[in-house]
Parts: sequence; structure tokens; C-alpha cells
Amino acid sequence: MKLQNKIAVVTGAASGMGKAISILYAQEGAKVILADFDIDGANAVATEINNNGGTAIAIKTDVSNQSDINNLIDTTISTYGTLDILVNNAGIMDNFMPVEKVTDELWNKIIAVNTTGPMMLIRKSMPIFLEKKKGVIINIASIGGIAGSRAGAAYTTSKYALVGLTKNIGFQYATLGIRCNAIAPGGVNTNIGKTITAPDKFGMERATSGGVNNPRMGEASEIASIALFLASDDSSLVNGAIITADAGWTAY
Repeated sequence: MKLQNKIAVVTGAASGMGKAISILYAQEGAKVILADFDIDGANAVATEINNNGGTAIAIKTDVSNQSDINNLIDTTISTYGTLDILVNNAGIMDNFMPVEKVTDELWNKIIAVNTTGPMMLIRKSMPIFLEKKKGVIINIASIGGIAGSRAGAAYTTSKYALVGLTKNIGFQYATLGIRCNAIAPGGVNTNIGKTITAPDKFGMERATSGGVNNPRMGEASEIASIALFLASDDSSLVNGAIITADAGWTAY
């Protein structure tokens, strides 16, 4: 097993990529802490893992709330004694809003969940990693963080910022036993579309205008396999990297 006895926190773990990552990590021997605002969904995933020989607990977490983040990491430490792997997967879309229609409320919400949340979780976890001189951070970014218009202005900005944060942390802590990488998925069959409630017609048309060039949609299990590679010693030389997983879409 690639993650035997490792302790992993996965946000957005109730469904989609977070669920797939959590299940695969548990299959590979990790004890997984499932963090999600949807606690019923997270508990269902934890039950599935535990019923299949794994070890998991669920903790209700709003990643934009510092108190929730403190509780998540503190409970992880009080339950398992340490933390080895942090996966920042939780994220929301922005209804494809072009910049002239971005409200302060929308902007602040997207940045809070997609960028500030991962930063706060990393900040809270870093003392643990520094003390043990080892730790793995995996951020789920997006091709929206390496291309100009795969979503609205707020989402695009949030994912570009997450890519920059990944590279900054990856280099700054490289000599201290800590690795930080990101996965940039293209289209993946998950329920993140539920966070698109009232898409802007103009913004959506512009953002999806290149959709015909997408070779295919991905599956959550395919992203989970990359997350397993990045969490394991198989990727010991990979740090500060952004792994694009889009079937070649952005290569066009």
C-alpha cells in the first residue's frame, strides 16, 4: 500500500473528486479525514470507507471559516496524532460572470472558498509539517488557472492565485521536507455544476466557446489516481508542479 498509516485530510470529500480521492487513499492504507460542508454526504462516504475495511471520519467544515479550519486540523491531531497529507479540493464556480457583472459578494465568496480556504488550511497545517520535517500538500486547481477564459472572472482569478500559491510554497519549503503540487483538471464529471445556479449568457458563451476542442470529459477516479501519485513517495522529485489533466484540451 502506497499510503500505509498516513493521515490525510481531504476537503470537499462528500462527492466528486474529493470522494474519489478519499476512497482511493483509504484503499491505499491512509486514515482519511473527510471535510465538507455537506456533513451528511461526508458521513455517507466515511461509512462506505469504514464498511470496506478502511478508516475514515467526517467533520463538517466550511473552508472559508477559520474556526472550522482550526477545528478540522485540531480534531485530526487529537484523533490521530499527526497529519501527513492535505488535499485542498473544495471549490465552487462563479456562474461565468464577466468582470462588469461581478458583485463584491460573488467575488468575496469565490475567493474565500477557492483561494483563501486553501491558504488558511495550509497555514494551519504548516507547523505540523515543519515539526516533523515532512508533509504533502495537493491543491486541486483547474485549467481555469492556466487559461484565460474557462469560467468567469472571479473563478479564473481564484484558480490562478491557487496556482501561484502552490508554486510559492513548493519552492520556499522544498529544503524542509515539504512538497506542494497542484492538479489542474479540465472537464470532469462531478457535481460542481450544482454550484452554477444562474449562468451569465455572455460569460458562458465566451467561456465555453472552445468546448468543441475538448477531447473528452474526465472521471473523478482519474483525478484521484494523480492525487495518489502526488501523495506517495513515487512523486518524491515532483514539487511546485501543476499537473494538467484534461485529455490534451489545453494543448490545442
